[in-house]
Amino acid sequence: MTQFDDQIAANIEASIAEIQHPSLPQGTNIYGSTKIFPDYQAEEGQSYFTLIHGIPHESSVSFVAILQATRALRKGFETAIYFYGPGALACSANRGFPTTGDAGFPGELNMNASLETYIAEGGTVFCCRFGLALHGIREEDLIEGVIPCHPLDVQDAVIHYARKGAIINSVYNL
Repeated sequence: MTQFDDQIAANIEASIAEIQHPSLPQGTNIYGSTKIFPDYQAEEGQSYFTLIHGIPHESSVSFVAILQATRALRKGFETAIYFYGPGALACSANRGFPTTGDAGFPGELNMNASLETYIAEGGTVFCCRFGLALHGIREEDLIEGVIPCHPLDVQDAVIHYARKGAIINSVYNL
């Protein structure tokens, strides 16, 4: 077995020596920075509505949607985010490990922190009560400022924002 261990160690050394690691010093640009589209700002009365049907930590889709809504808010859009189905999990203030508010791994509470920032800056967050019920989350467990809604409000919220001419961003993941 020792000959294989010695051969594996030699192969590891050879592999590492093939290409300089890292090949570029930290801080080196590896991508261009040219922005293609203008930095649009909201025009008077414009709205931006985000629907999120996704589970925290299952992908970056839900997190990026919150970041996009926050950016739209900062551009002057009247914004709202509506969490439904498993998306409701993101609205729980009672998350963390080993206690609420503690991140059991880096990024565990990134959605919580981003929602708290979004709300503090004036964004509106709706959360479907049925989505809460599906996952055993009580209304009193919601992040402060999150508005619980009836399940039938999901469709009517879309109609409401569509009639306002809102940009509608709908993300869905399982």
